Amino acid sequence: MRPRPWPKVPELTAQVARAVAARGPYPLAMRVRDELGELFVDAEFAEAFGTRGRLGWSPGQLALVTVLQFAENLTDRAAAHRVRYGMDLKYALGLELDDPGFDASVLSEFRTRLVEHGMEEKVLDLLLTVLKDRGLVKAGGRQRTDSTRVLAAVRDLNRLELAGETLRAALEALACAAPDWLAQAVPVRGWADRYGPRTQSWHPPASTSKREEMALVYGRDGFALLEAVHAPDAPAWLRELPAVQVLRTMWVQNYHRTVTEAGVEVKRRESKDLPPGRLRLASPYDTDARYGLKQGS
Repeated sequence: MRPRPWPKVPELTAQVARAVAARGPYPLAMRVRDELGELFVDAEFAEAFGTRGRLGWSPGQLALVTVLQFAENLTDRAAAHRVRYGMDLKYALGLELDDPGFDASVLSEFRTRLVEHGMEEKVLDLLLTVLKDRGLVKAGGRQRTDSTRVLAAVRDLNRLELAGETLRAALEALACAAPDWLAQAVPVRGWADRYGPRTQSWHPPASTSKREEMALVYGRDGFALLEAVHAPDAPAWLRELPAVQVLRTMWVQNYHRTVTEAGVEVKRRESKDLPPGRLRLASPYDTDARYGLKQGS
């Protein structure tokens, strides 16, 4: 898939975005476009992206989305939502007002392609070079040692979103199929606050420790739900619901349980223990979606 050129800011988008921005603090995304221009040049990513085939999203644009996503602590789904509806993101990316944006999976595919081509540090290194040239950061220092944190943190956010949305989807399916059973099987009142809204509508915790804690809460709740569904007195057909089967597969791929003296301990799998991208589910709604991309597509 060949990248489409990074466009200039359309006149109408610029007029509307600036009018909206005048009502409050000038948005970071618009400042980046105004002060740094086309920050990431597509040619820098040529090794990882093809030059033939149908037009795809500019890797430079996706790199900018990834950096802003990291800065605002957004999941892939939330970042795609902001590109679709956020005037400041349309301005930063040079999009027309009616541009529908892209599916959230495009971001994970972009990161996967960078990793496959050994370009994990490319995005932040390019950013640091531009900031250094403008005197905004000092040369050297610890910024370079943190180059992989952007991709790593965003991947972590995406796994957190995936777990929460998968569990939410399973609960929604069970609530429709067997509401009376579900009310007896899980603490519905407490779980409603946790899994009621779709994950694109919330911001995950900012700190790493709190995100890890939330991931373990998801893991324990997911195992508890699976145990309830597979209990001898539960209707056997519940475990055949597609959303429940996806939950089971997703939990096998992302969590594991160990027995200790204190009892059963739930842990999230480390990156090295995850299945390869071609096998790992990337969405609770599309079981054909995967993290990996075919080389040269």
